Amino acid sequence: MTAAMVEKEGFAALVLRLRAEGISDIDLLTAVEQTPRSLFVPPQFADKAYSSRSIPIECGSFMEGVDFAVRLLDRLKVKPGHRVLEIGTGSGFMTGVLSRLAERVLSIDRYRTLTENAHARMEKLQRLNVVIRQGDGRSGVPGEGTFDRIICTAAFKETPRFYAEQLVSGGTMIAPLMQENGTCRMVQLGKVGSRFEREDLFEAPYLPFVENTASFL
Repeated sequence: MTAAMVEKEGFAALVLRLRAEGISDIDLLTAVEQTPRSLFVPPQFADKAYSSRSIPIECGSFMEGVDFAVRLLDRLKVKPGHRVLEIGTGSGFMTGVLSRLAERVLSIDRYRTLTENAHARMEKLQRLNVVIRQGDGRSGVPGEGTFDRIICTAAFKETPRFYAEQLVSGGTMIAPLMQENGTCRMVQLGKVGSRFEREDLFEAPYLPFVENTASFL
């Protein structure tokens, strides 16, 4: 079976699984289809590109199972004209999908290897509305103005209310939050005026932020 056929069959199976969950946003699914996931996984995992399980990547990191990644993006509700901040570039897969939905995407990761690899993938896909930087990301990106959407894939110990200043009024942030029992749960934070309205979502596989590591990685 050719790589193109594996990609096509993997995406078709994904769509069936997502529809069973009630995810059928045509713009989102088109953006996923136009971002070939096999480009983002290590070669030895090419046949697992559309798996619902996490896949290890460089620097001891991992990329989310594709079902989970798309579920997050579905909750984010990115629309044309939106400016999006992504904390945790990883492989760049979600970055690539976001770039097809938003006007501009700024993505931050603490690992230089990951940012360089993701940048190369964005160039290959000709995604010109993406900026990828190496950085800590824990406090967002002061000085970059405000964003319509923020998505984070490293867990906070408490609700990151300081991000309210980097969201437009009516904006949305989705981030992992560590629970008292040691588990991690995604939360959706909607900005209303100068405060957040919080909605707990579903459990997530993410690990807590490690502060100030970007300065030496």
